[in-house]
Amino acid sequence: QVQLVESGGGLVQAGGSLSISCAASGRTFSSYAMGWFRQVPEKEREFVAAITRAGGTKSYTDSVKGRFTVSRDNAKNTVYLQMNSLKPEDTAVYYCAARSKSPSTLNRAREANEYDYWGQGTQVSVSS
Repeated sequence: QVQLVESGGGLVQAGGSLSISCAASGRTFSSYAMGWFRQVPEKEREFVAAITRAGGTKSYTDSVKGRFTVSRDNAKNTVYLQMNSLKPEDTAVYYCAARSKSPSTLNRAREANEYDYWGQGTQVSVSS
């Protein structure tokens, strides 16, 4: 069992930066690939980024490539999402998720149903 708690969301102006974190409970954090998703009202949850268990492979949705960076610190049981050059369309609730299947690859990492555990989400709002 893994519990995930996101933090660091808030309000930022367009062009600004924000870093959000996801702290995991338990001693098996390094056994999981981790993903970040986001959701706005009345839309499906959207893949943002993912990282393998050791952090060696990362994946991003096209709209955030070059602006967002996913990283993890297994010693701190934490995964991060650094968001730069934020745009109003980045406004959403951001969720982190943990996946036990194939943690050293990112096959199907863009699919929300591939993840076993989810955090409660943190709101990121970008004003124009």
